[in-house]
Amino acid sequence: MTDSTLLYKIAKAYYEDALTQDQIGKRFGLSRIKVSRLLQLARQSRVVQITILPPADSFGDVERELEKAYGLDEVVVVQYSDDAEDIVTQLGVAAAGYLARSLSDQQVLDLSWGTTLLAVIDALASQSLPDLRVVQMLGGLGRLESETYGADLTMRMAQTLGARMRLLPSPGIVASKLVRDALLQDVNIAETLALAARADLALVGIGAPMSDSVIVEAGILNTAELAELKAMGAVGDIALRFFDAEGRAIDHAINDRIIGLDLAQIRRIPRVIGVAGGDGKYEVIRGAVRGRLVDVLITDEMTATRLLQETIPEMLMAS
Repeated sequence: MTDSTLLYKIAKAYYEDALTQDQIGKRFGLSRIKVSRLLQLARQSRVVQITILPPADSFGDVERELEKAYGLDEVVVVQYSDDAEDIVTQLGVAAAGYLARSLSDQQVLDLSWGTTLLAVIDALASQSLPDLRVVQMLGGLGRLESETYGADLTMRMAQTLGARMRLLPSPGIVASKLVRDALLQDVNIAETLALAARADLALVGIGAPMSDSVIVEAGILNTAELAELKAMGAVGDIALRFFDAEGRAIDHAINDRIIGLDLAQIRRIPRVIGVAGGDGKYEVIRGAVRGRLVDVLITDEMTATRLLQETIPEMLMAS
């Protein structure tokens, strides 16, 4: 039987006096292994009770619960706002902070496209990562709002990070499968896509198939194609690859016209960072996390809370 007073003394020495286990062992005439076992016993018997307090302005508990509920590596939550531009700005700042602590040399970073990713790049601090490669994972999408498209974003991010860039020298969507197949024979296009498929991490926006979205306004897809996709169950897309409410790929003819990574390739990237939030994005984000299309989610408080509330009945049924 272990003396509870000894547990108390050892716990005090370790947690409050900051003594090492070796120092404690010498002080009390115990081996280091014995000290380690006693510290473990002190926690098991609740002599030691550790309390971790989140910062006052943090959503740490919500983030942690979402990570557990959906099997995500990490969730970062920002304050909700009914101002769409404000949310995009906040998401950009949060994602830039995540990248600042996650990126290192010798990595390959894929980039998709969209307004939210532009906000990420605008918020990024300059770094010097000369052996980092930033790769465009989807071909070009036209002139309208071109600063939100892959090539421009890839160039700007590479410049900000002091990294090398690899552009995908092709349109993102072409007229037919025949044209797509012909372009894929080009060595530069094929090699860029092969590099993108081997990426260490990817930063992606998560879009919603709405009639007023950029993909329709820019003529990337027409309203008939959008209606077909929605009729087939599409709730969102990553890099123009549409998926349903469970994150499953939609088998639509446009897939044969796209020059870029498909969902299966994106899912195989070790760390996919999805950045999305605001009104109208809940179903899209839910589909992405249900389908394990992203490993890291950066979103807003309201979306995060809804996602967490939805898992509660499932957790109760499983218990």
